[in-house]
Amino acid sequence: MAVFRSGLLVLTTPLTSLAPRLAPILSSAARLVNHTLYVHLQPGMSLGGPAQPQSSPVQATFEVIDFITHLYAGADVHRHLDVRILLTNIRTKSCLPPLPTSVQNLAHPPEVVLTDFQTLDGSQYNPAKQQLERYATSCYSCCPQLSSVLLYPDYGPAVPPVGSLGVHLPSTIRPTSPVARSAKQPVRGHQRGAVGGTFDRLHNAHKVLLSVACILAQEQLVVGVADKDLLKSKLLPELLQPYTERVEHLSEFLVDIKPSLTFDIIPLLDPYGPAGSDPSLEFLVVSEETYRGGMAVNRFRLENNLEELTLYQIQLLKDLNHKENEEDKVSSSSFRQQMLGNLLRPPYKRPELPPGFYVIGLTGISGSGKSSVAQRLKGLGAYIIDSDHLGHRAYAPGGPAYQPVVEAFGTDILHKDGIINRKVLGSRVFGNKKQLKILTDIMWPVIAKLAREEMDQAMAEGKRVCVIDAAMLLEAGWQNMVHEVWTVVIPETEAVRRIMERDGLSEAAAQSRLQNQMSGQQLVDQSHVVLSTMWEPHITQRQVEKAWALLQKRIAEAPSGQ
Repeated sequence: MAVFRSGLLVLTTPLTSLAPRLAPILSSAARLVNHTLYVHLQPGMSLGGPAQPQSSPVQATFEVIDFITHLYAGADVHRHLDVRILLTNIRTKSCLPPLPTSVQNLAHPPEVVLTDFQTLDGSQYNPAKQQLERYATSCYSCCPQLSSVLLYPDYGPAVPPVGSLGVHLPSTIRPTSPVARSAKQPVRGHQRGAVGGTFDRLHNAHKVLLSVACILAQEQLVVGVADKDLLKSKLLPELLQPYTERVEHLSEFLVDIKPSLTFDIIPLLDPYGPAGSDPSLEFLVVSEETYRGGMAVNRFRLENNLEELTLYQIQLLKDLNHKENEEDKVSSSSFRQQMLGNLLRPPYKRPELPPGFYVIGLTGISGSGKSSVAQRLKGLGAYIIDSDHLGHRAYAPGGPAYQPVVEAFGTDILHKDGIINRKVLGSRVFGNKKQLKILTDIMWPVIAKLAREEMDQAMAEGKRVCVIDAAMLLEAGWQNMVHEVWTVVIPETEAVRRIMERDGLSEAAAQSRLQNQMSGQQLVDQSHVVLSTMWEPHITQRQVEKAWALLQKRIAEAPSGQ
């Protein structure tokens, strides 16, 4: 059976009986579609009659919102699928105008339309498929050669399975008062509201939060996207998508699911954002984690003589497959952790190096644990070239850099025995860009030459992978002699603590050392693989083993001579 990049799933079964069937329906859709799956809720619609089926409004009740959450939670099993539940026909009680008659353009025109509609004979009934195709193309922009699939043709008569009615779905919106609410209770609509978040690598928990906000808003939704100072406390901030990229994905999703809304997407630079100052806003959607922040926003508004916002607190989606040290909820932080060890961009081609010989450049800020990672790679079979050791060799009397350095900086940098006093030399160049450049112009080419000699030695010993361990790898331009750059990252505060503990420096001195290096973000922006030593040693080992295994696979699959 063909696999399509994008598809449209039209669900016609009533929600109460659809819930227990949802997992197999999503699994079937996931086998047919490999990129974007749009979901259109049209419970009760029939494709069996001769008349063209028409889209009808679905009233937004708590049951509908809970079902949307249930669907996104189930879709999290199929993370290769970008699932988007279309809200065009879902209307709140306060807003039930006629549905739009024009065809909605989707970001990824569906190539296949699927449905859970069951024919009486349980077969792929052609008239029903034709009705499905006509219905899909009357509502949404689809590819010209749209295919159709009736899921579960073997179910037989369209009767809900026994025991399926009355299935209780977990509540999405936590009540703000102890008063119980009915599943069939309509959801109140508002003209303008707000929602905020980081929205890194838009995932299904984000989509629940945004979908609820889109259902509640009738005219405009203000979306705050965390940036700058608000990102500093994030886990692995170096792996966050850039602000513009997050906004691009967010905007595409929002316009797809509810094009009738006006979206105002703005950078969120403080904890309050527009929710704290915009008098026209009526509601704020928060998660369980950010509910206290929503309460703080309301206190701030009251202090500034503004009305409180109605808060809608959304339950978190649980991640049943989370690993050790990952969060138990669906989370961008966990996704970033899962990126550690993966290849982030294509390797460099190095045809000048012998076939079958692969070179990794390993770097990281001071205190990152780079050298410990190098030792772990050595344990897995890599040949390690330590640039610090090469520097010591170059500085030694008779070494290739000894005489040029003495000529450039004078004999007063020498100990009585003629050995270069690196502390004295360091004090000469520290904070002096001109002097530092003189030194690096001497040292970096020399160390690079010694590294190439070491690479020759590694090849002579039959090693297939060589790792150049160098803090200044990118500054020196040595990425020109490696296939991949691997960077070890940790929070700057942890790096400062480690430097102080390791080298006996003051906090100011440790921070000054980091300020004279490329930042972790600058390193990651030019890296192929990222690792982190901020957790227990066995977790670091697991990362390194993962990165090593993926590297071996890349080497085995690489064309000869690359």
